[in-house]
Amino acid sequence: MSAKASRLLGLYTDELHIRMSEETVRGYLMHVRVFLDWIAARGVEVVGVKPADMTAHQNALVAARHDGKPYSIGYQQNRVSALKSFFGVLARRGYLLQDPARVLDMPRPESRLPRTILTREEAKKIIEAARGKNPRVLRDRAVLETLYATGIRAGELMALTPYDVDTEDKTLHVVLGKGRKGRMVPLTTAAARAIDAYLVRGRGELAGSRRARFLFLSNWGLRLYDFTVNQIVQRYAKDAGVKKRVTCHTFRHSIATHLLKGRADIRQIQVLLGHRSLQTTERYTRVEIQDLREVVRRAHPRGR
Repeated sequence: MSAKASRLLGLYTDELHIRMSEETVRGYLMHVRVFLDWIAARGVEVVGVKPADMTAHQNALVAARHDGKPYSIGYQQNRVSALKSFFGVLARRGYLLQDPARVLDMPRPESRLPRTILTREEAKKIIEAARGKNPRVLRDRAVLETLYATGIRAGELMALTPYDVDTEDKTLHVVLGKGRKGRMVPLTTAAARAIDAYLVRGRGELAGSRRARFLFLSNWGLRLYDFTVNQIVQRYAKDAGVKKRVTCHTFRHSIATHLLKGRADIRQIQVLLGHRSLQTTERYTRVEIQDLREVVRRAHPRGR
């Protein structure tokens, strides 16, 4: 590391100590030093760093291996954050005409595939396990049918009011979506009937004398919470003999996969689920490919 680079690193260190914790300072300085050694080995001075150098360093970091494994996304994100911070300080202080780190993109973790997907038969068994005319059972059946019909998030389900559902038109207005964006989604005939039965014969008894605001109520006439909704799902999964770990989100993953297998357009699934990015929805195509790969492995003459 050159004398000039050491001096600029010292200036940066002083600024870090004003704004950040000791642990963060140590981490940032470690990442910046690694970069400064990297450019020094290539004969590049810190004030002469170009955007192409930054991109080359990031590519090298992605390709690098530590104990035979790639560096984690978190480690790469810390490197990028440190370099953006370092060169941002130098640019603001006038040591650079332009900030070369502006070209760096923050590494993003690969979208994880859903861990549990129900088959159509399993989803049907869980929903049909909620049988009876008891107000709680009517509520549970309506909750399960709504989860599977719409792929709604637990938080969205809990925020629904009776005014958000039209069982005659078979539509549901999801008001409190992720990012606070609302959307209209269709209800299946089975879901509309289950909600109707709950509204007519179940909700009033659960509410009692309370002026209940929300559509789905607890056993005491209060708002449902995600813990309770997951308890409902898990109880009927157990009653149905489904051995998988099932949550509200399992229904969301499952309906997306089932619609995709039924040849629904991926953009339509995106609208139904309220995904802001199509990339989020596209992970279900990878589930489909995994299913196809398993079929080929089992059934193809040369698959094994």
